[in-house]
Amino acid sequence: MSDIVVPKIIRPERTLSGPWLEVIASNLDYHRATFLWKCEGLSELQLRLRPVQSSALTLLGLMRHLQGVERAWFQRTLASTTPRYFPYRTYATADGGEWYDELDATPARDVYEDYLKACEESRQAFSKVTVDVTRIVPNPEFGDTDVRFVLEHVIEEYARHVGHADLLREAVDGVTGE
Repeated sequence: MSDIVVPKIIRPERTLSGPWLEVIASNLDYHRATFLWKCEGLSELQLRLRPVQSSALTLLGLMRHLQGVERAWFQRTLASTTPRYFPYRTYATADGGEWYDELDATPARDVYEDYLKACEESRQAFSKVTVDVTRIVPNPEFGDTDVRFVLEHVIEEYARHVGHADLLREAVDGVTGE
């Protein structure tokens, strides 16, 4: 059995013009695949490496975080449902928030499968929660926003964390790419 957690990733083509929701959906899938592309071919040990001495950030930690992003924004905020989060170990942050504990022993393959499941749950919710993109949704982080803002924020989350993943991957094994 291979110790590779994330297999070869083929990033989808993005919709560059057309209906706004098609462009957004394709960009979300592109960013999801780009994040996984940064993790492809790595072992559990490599995904858990903390290559930046001053940071606890790992590729596996980002994967845990992004499953939470998917569920929090698509299910809790847009669909007004209670997401079923995997019971990852967390800790309280200095500002009273919560963050994923990098010492969580959940196997990387389970985290990967959970991330894929969270992305699929978001894809399934997408058409239902975007029927009216001007709909105002309660948003404790930013104040009440419309659906468009939430979709753009999810892309913002991916853009930020794909950048982190790019730097982490290069530090892990020297692999670079756009």
